[in-house]
Amino acid sequence: MDAMDIMKGLVTLLAFPLVFAACSSHQPVATPGQYACAFDKTITKNVKCNYLLYLPGAYGTRTTQEWPLMVFLHGSGERGGSIDKVKKQGPPKLIAEGRQYPYIVLSPQCPSGEWWSADLLMPLIDEIIATYRVDTNRIYLTGLSMGGFGAWRLAGEYPWKWAAVVPICGGGNPNDAWRMRRLPFWVFHGAQDNVVPIAESQTMVDALKKRGADVQFTIYPDAKHDAWTATYTNDALYAWLDEHRTAGGKSR
Repeated sequence: MDAMDIMKGLVTLLAFPLVFAACSSHQPVATPGQYACAFDKTITKNVKCNYLLYLPGAYGTRTTQEWPLMVFLHGSGERGGSIDKVKKQGPPKLIAEGRQYPYIVLSPQCPSGEWWSADLLMPLIDEIIATYRVDTNRIYLTGLSMGGFGAWRLAGEYPWKWAAVVPICGGGNPNDAWRMRRLPFWVFHGAQDNVVPIAESQTMVDALKKRGADVQFTIYPDAKHDAWTATYTNDALYAWLDEHRTAGGKSR
């Protein structure tokens, strides 16, 4: 091998580290071929919303007790910047009217023009858990209309988080049924709903049943879109919630 061949070999060997270094530092590769590269980028997102928080009457006196957490997602009409709008329906309305719950109740308000998303809700829920004495084995998720869609979505994305889920006149992705199959559901819908067709709930119920899930479906034969008033005033709903904990759950 002459000196010229040796020089060519050294140039070839040096070329590979230069190519890989360029690839790993996010520079385009100029030489044809397949390369092992890496991508590393920090992305931040600011999220904010108003919310109502209810603490049970005995929360301040029983200083070591952990409490169940109910997360309530309102419908599209309650979006915006006025938190009083959230009191128009569901548990926040009943609390404003004097109902006592044995739960911490978190009722966030979706910003105007937006839809419920995990990017907004999960950091808020985690902050409530970190700040208050929440029994993390007893976190219940419920919502109506747009909030019913939100409940289905969160249940599909974070199925391990919830002890039980109550979607009212909503709908979801039946492909999520496999991930949600170990969750107990009680689904509610009005048979005459002219806003969200009952088929939306029926599709999800059927998909869950095919997966062997624990799912109940209550249909109000004469109800239109308002399937929530009868649901949230039904003591049987809360008795059903109290029966459920995540795997390995503890008593209050």
